[in-house]
Amino acid sequence: MMVQDGLPARERVRALVVIILGIVMAVLDGTIVNLALPDITRELHASPAQAIWIINAYQIATLALLLPLATLGDIVGYRRVYLAGMAVFTGASVACALADSLTVLALARVVQGLGAAGIMSVNAALVRLIYPSRLLGRGVAINSLVVATASVAWPSLAAGILSLASWPWLFAINVPFGLFCVARGRKTLPTHQIKATGARFSLLDVVLNGLMFGLVFLGIDGLGVQPEGGAGTPLWRALSELAAGLVIGVIYVRRQLAEPVPLFPLDLLRIPVFALSMGTSVGAFGAQTLAYVGLPFLLLGSYGRSHLEAGLLLTAWPLAIVVMAPLVGRLIGRYPGGLLGGIGLGLLSLGLMALALLPPQPDNADIVWRMVVCGLGFGLFQSPNNHLILTTAPAHRSGGASGMLGTARLTGQTLGAVSLAILFSFFDPLQGRGPQAALWLAAGFAAVAALCSALRVRQA
Repeated sequence: MMVQDGLPARERVRALVVIILGIVMAVLDGTIVNLALPDITRELHASPAQAIWIINAYQIATLALLLPLATLGDIVGYRRVYLAGMAVFTGASVACALADSLTVLALARVVQGLGAAGIMSVNAALVRLIYPSRLLGRGVAINSLVVATASVAWPSLAAGILSLASWPWLFAINVPFGLFCVARGRKTLPTHQIKATGARFSLLDVVLNGLMFGLVFLGIDGLGVQPEGGAGTPLWRALSELAAGLVIGVIYVRRQLAEPVPLFPLDLLRIPVFALSMGTSVGAFGAQTLAYVGLPFLLLGSYGRSHLEAGLLLTAWPLAIVVMAPLVGRLIGRYPGGLLGGIGLGLLSLGLMALALLPPQPDNADIVWRMVVCGLGFGLFQSPNNHLILTTAPAHRSGGASGMLGTARLTGQTLGAVSLAILFSFFDPLQGRGPQAALWLAAGFAAVAALCSALRVRQA
């Protein structure tokens, strides 16, 4: 049987539009409601602690279903999983926009997270089908650029929407784009011809996977934000959730060891380059989250910048990623991915240290060039890393690799956010010491990730 190597140029562009719109919506909806939480709590008569579940419900549902739906894609086809995920995501967005209570909104966010898992779990696998192997590096670079930009663009986009409309429009805006993606995706997205044999989609394993990720997420989140004045998660409960998640994880992994095509892709993690790529991704996204959430406190609190000035200064980071993306797309394949990633993460670490060492009253130019260094470094890392993750996995396990790519990103972001919360419990974020400590820790994360990346050169 002849296996098609990518799509023709015109069909490739049409399919890529669907892929890009889908991943933008799925990534943005993880954080875009952050800015609207005060309005939501007021209108739905909820407490701030309860409102956090609007965010947590989406993130937990996405994390819990990413890997099961990735494996399902290996079995039944990536196109089917993607279109089903997009349909669920769009319908849930309608429910979110019409929600009249916090309970309804949180449940709708769970369903929306399930749809997002369907989109993100097979997104990279579809990119591998859309592009011919000789151009895959460029395709991965475009996809990585979209994910990176969407990850840091949410404050500006949310502020723009909320300045013109109320919070339900943060969800309603997904609907026309979601309907477009479903309609066009049915015509443009490719079907894959090499499917996993011996794969088994067990409901029990899906439940165990969800419980493992969900309980570990809740436990770590609870440890990061300890209660003050009666609010938050008690320490005993956070530790219990974390311990339960780890115990379930041990049981789950032991079950997976007997599977020829495990739902939790242990077969891929046995590949040294793939495992190192996972460590690289977790460390890099942890560093990015630590920096990008901590920097506004530094700019607004310590340096006295306005919200508009801080937003413009922060934009230098994603703009540098945009500038780097086309160059990196041409470097992939010519130079080892581990080498490119190691250099990029080393540059990111240096940029983060430079930000931590800013003088007490820096000029805007002092801040911008350091942001640019961070963005260039992150841009040099991400695409080669994602390309290695995809191409190291066998073709019939592209779904598993795609799911692990998304899982590593979300795990790193969660680790970064929790680390920041712990730091801010020791250092006042408004006095500068907390954000500076976060930047030093972020530089450490990036340095460890650079080491993981460099080790891949020896494994190649």
